[in-house]
Amino acid sequence: MNDPIAGAAAHLRIFRRGALIVLAVAVLLTAWGVFTRLRAQAALRADTAQLAEVVVNVTRPTRAAGGGQLVLPGEVQAFADAAVYARTSGYLKRRLVDIGQPVRAGQLLAEIDAPEVDAQLRQAEADRASAATAEQLARETTARWQTLYARGVVSKQDADDRAADASAKRAALDAAQANLARLQELTAFKRVVAPFDGVVTARSTDVGALINAGSGAGAELFHVAATRRLRVQVRVPEADAAAVHVGGRATLSVRDRPGRTYQAAVARSARAIEPATRTLLVELEIDNKSGELLPGAFAEVRLELAAGAGALRLPAATLQFRGDGVQVATIGADGRVAFRKVVLGRDLGQEVEVLSGIDADDQVVVDPADSLAEGDRVRVLPAAQRERG
Repeated sequence: MNDPIAGAAAHLRIFRRGALIVLAVAVLLTAWGVFTRLRAQAALRADTAQLAEVVVNVTRPTRAAGGGQLVLPGEVQAFADAAVYARTSGYLKRRLVDIGQPVRAGQLLAEIDAPEVDAQLRQAEADRASAATAEQLARETTARWQTLYARGVVSKQDADDRAADASAKRAALDAAQANLARLQELTAFKRVVAPFDGVVTARSTDVGALINAGSGAGAELFHVAATRRLRVQVRVPEADAAAVHVGGRATLSVRDRPGRTYQAAVARSARAIEPATRTLLVELEIDNKSGELLPGAFAEVRLELAAGAGALRLPAATLQFRGDGVQVATIGADGRVAFRKVVLGRDLGQEVEVLSGIDADDQVVVDPADSLAEGDRVRVLPAAQRERG
């Protein structure tokens, strides 16, 4: 028969053991909960700190060997361009050239029939012959009267009168000779010739047309352009004028020759800024023996610029325009932001020249946020991530 007291003691021991187990489990669960909460809080603090940290992309200034390129519009012009007018009036007798025809200097372009000039020339020849005869007679008469005066036959006054008459006749002969030479030149102008080697680019007359002498009275007969060598006029903005020098190289392209480029050189500069446009006029020269380029065409000119002395380059995305001027954000060795005021040079498109304010080894923030402030601590994006980005 079982002892009730022993059974009660056994049940008590079992209860106590179960209570201890439950208490141990409760303690373990409580400890695990506390541990989990602490770990979550630590992770949250780490995530918050990481999110609060500003990550920036940086670059370093570069110094190029050359000065880059400046793309500007240019106007292609003939090296020499002249309108040919008549120097004598009449009717066009012959026309020997037409547009597009190459000509040589002194080549006959047209002939003018000028009967009035021919008649005036014949009259001038007769006047000159008459004046020459009168001058010869007056000269011989003067010589005879000087002989008679030496013998005392005539007075000195009579001899002087004959000498003065001979001088007047000589002057009349000179005037007649000058008039004859003028009309001879007008007669020579009946032949219209090319002023230089080139191409006839315009013709404004034809056989039988009435020709008036001079640019004010009549229209031009022909237009001749020298195209074996061309000049290209480019207007350089004032900010880039100092970087363009005589002898500098350039490349140009024209619309009617897609894909083709032509080499040219800066031949001359106006050496003065035009007040109206604030530009510097420069002229390039280009060989055109092939005749591919046409005067009057529009050209896109890429000028090779000289590098500024000591100038560094930065991406345009690094600039910040603030109230006190243009600034860039730099990162110091302590990881804090420091703003630098910079002086800019030429605008090269995606890059700009920086004349002062930064050094070659500075870390400059690219695309700085407006909220970035002086002294902020930031984390620089690793180079590997920058390259992937």
